[in-house]
Amino acid sequence: MKINIALENGLIPDKYAKHAPVAYRTHDTPTVNFPVIITDIPAGTQSLSVSLIDYDAVPVTGFPWIHWLAANLPVGDIPENLRATQQGVSGTNSTWHLVKTANEPADPALNQAYIGPMPPDKTHNYTLSVFALDTTLDIEDGFFLNELRTKSNDHVLAMSIAELPARI
Repeated sequence: MKINIALENGLIPDKYAKHAPVAYRTHDTPTVNFPVIITDIPAGTQSLSVSLIDYDAVPVTGFPWIHWLAANLPVGDIPENLRATQQGVSGTNSTWHLVKTANEPADPALNQAYIGPMPPDKTHNYTLSVFALDTTLDIEDGFFLNELRTKSNDHVLAMSIAELPARI
């Protein structure tokens, strides 16, 4: 399985990241995902899952920052603004940590959505992982990364990983 993301000058396009236009934002946060072209999906694939994680965030936040989790996606390309298609199941990203720390109510429009890269200190590399699964997962909106990993065990037919830089 192979994934392809259209980069601009070798970077995630600004409209999906820190410099996104207003139409690509929710509460001043970029929430429209970039499209992902997927080829060579193995026979028997019943669904796809995706994660986007910033491991370069560890020196800044103390942990890898989860920008995007989605599961039970239709087999095929992942469109721009997946959330608008109402396909699949949305996982919880790391903005949830900020809400819990501040004792504020969760906002699924932000906490269970793609959150575009917003590196605070330098260009970061973001790890995009796409998994082809032989089933749809028994998982609900708001799932966490550990649940996705556990429920995917023994169901991964193929995976593809891309390192995607985004500018400060």
